[in-house]
Amino acid sequence: MKLLLRINTIKIMRDLFFLTFLALFVTGCGQSSDKKKSIATGQIEQKQPNILLLVGDDIAFGDLGAFGSEIPTPNMNRLADAGVRFSNFHASPVCSVTRAMLMTGCNNIEVGLGSFDYSFYPPTKGVSGYEGYLTDNTVTIAQLLEDAGYETYKSGKWHLGGEAAGGVGPLSWGFTKEFGILSGGSNHWNDLAMTPDFSDPNGLNVKRKEHFTLNGEHFDRPEGVYSGELYTEHMLNFIKEGHANNKPWFAYMAFTTAHFPIQAPADMIDKHYQKYLDLGYAGLKKARYESLKSKGLITETAIEPEFNEITHKWESLSDEEQKIQAKVMATYAAMIEDQDNRTGQILDYLKESGQLDNTLVIYVTDNGPEGFEATHPRTGNPEMAKWIETQFDQSFEAIGTGDSEHTIGVSWANAATGGLQWWKWFIGEGGIRVPMMIVPPGAFSENYDRSGQISNAVMSVKDLPMTILDYAGVSHPGTTYEDRNVVKPSGVTARPFLEGDSDIVRSNDQWYAFELFGNGYLMKGNYKLMKVREGMFGDGEWHLYDVVADPSEMNALEEDMSEMFEEMKQLYAGYAKENNIMEVDAAWNPFKAASE
Repeated sequence: MKLLLRINTIKIMRDLFFLTFLALFVTGCGQSSDKKKSIATGQIEQKQPNILLLVGDDIAFGDLGAFGSEIPTPNMNRLADAGVRFSNFHASPVCSVTRAMLMTGCNNIEVGLGSFDYSFYPPTKGVSGYEGYLTDNTVTIAQLLEDAGYETYKSGKWHLGGEAAGGVGPLSWGFTKEFGILSGGSNHWNDLAMTPDFSDPNGLNVKRKEHFTLNGEHFDRPEGVYSGELYTEHMLNFIKEGHANNKPWFAYMAFTTAHFPIQAPADMIDKHYQKYLDLGYAGLKKARYESLKSKGLITETAIEPEFNEITHKWESLSDEEQKIQAKVMATYAAMIEDQDNRTGQILDYLKESGQLDNTLVIYVTDNGPEGFEATHPRTGNPEMAKWIETQFDQSFEAIGTGDSEHTIGVSWANAATGGLQWWKWFIGEGGIRVPMMIVPPGAFSENYDRSGQISNAVMSVKDLPMTILDYAGVSHPGTTYEDRNVVKPSGVTARPFLEGDSDIVRSNDQWYAFELFGNGYLMKGNYKLMKVREGMFGDGEWHLYDVVADPSEMNALEEDMSEMFEEMKQLYAGYAKENNIMEVDAAWNPFKAASE
């Protein structure tokens, strides 16, 4: 009897196995057209990939070890070694504007970010496209991924609306869990805001608090916990919850390092100090330029940038000023190093939990380094300078603590970009060309053909959301979403390039244009047409550059390539007309307007 039961059990198990196999085979045949091949292995993937989008804040093209920096970033190097580094990738020159394109794949002016919320050009207030927050004529990738069954997480800064100025927060844009701030930045050690309340008559005489939220509810931010640790801890909690639920997830890790105020753990600051004291501004600029060139991140034809007249000469500083400046830059380096450590924490958890091989990882920064310097005669803001002087301890000893409020200023910002010119707020390459790396699913552990490559394929920040949707197998709805009209994105997917099916991301015909603060540029292949107003230290004229051969934009080509120059000017004029871009007074200064 026992033997008969055993035989019947075996037969039942055999039959169940056969039926299960048959069902899987039939299902697989029916869905084969919808499944994507793994980029690394060439095998059929059975599961939607997780997506980890890491965004650094105000970090220069030359600031990461993977991009030639003296700052050690071993975890960023892991991304570079496993995936592709893009050396001709462009964002916008300021935070929120980049994030609008990153979340939607659209041009900034199309979705309310034709203005920067910290510095409105007065005539644009109330004009469509210049709201300064993400408008409801668009759909975010978080919404589309949530619709497709993803858990969607955001930790860090939002900076796309939800404050008194208008717009709504991340939970209204498709994120299922969120933690952090709605504004553009805050103190890294406590809940203090990074700027005063300029609308308050007494605002310059007091410190104000930043509003932190956890899933839409007020969160009492603990004192003395560094921002990188705090934001990463919450993101890891979100990811662990999603993993336990066996659901794919999209994690938007929006660090606030290395945005001002320049603050970091003391033990991380000290080891960088002597290096910057020895190098000074010009020494760092030259060292970064040479490193970028030697590592192939800028071409051999790159010309060393000239001295920028609005920066300071190291020799003009007193010994005490040099020491303060060296410690400020050392603190900035420590902020980047901390961000690298936090990136490592996330990657290590994903590896230990078996999720790394099924995760698309993208690292990008939102713009170049912050050159705002409150006391600078040409880029400063007297009200901000007064607030910093009266409310914070700016001594050498206090640098890096929550009691200090430093920025790296024009000279370190200029130095950090190495072979590029200008910095945040400006459309020179130093303001918009930023580090970006993509690691496709599977590339960490398999033989991925493009592992470790550096590519100068031209690419825009609005191409990243389309790449994410492509890997997730999610189609964009085009011009209609949930019975409302939305802007159709103009970003393109980089997946064909990443999979080796193409050597480019964008063809010469897939040009893109951009405008902010009255400064505009258009990219067509490797060529960049640009115009900078006199109020932002330009000449108000159009110029043409090959930014691959000449990333420092020293060799204008409009006379040698007059036909292309005229063609690109016409393309930009059409873009400006189609999007109702407003002219800006030639002399307007957005830095001094930041408190208006």
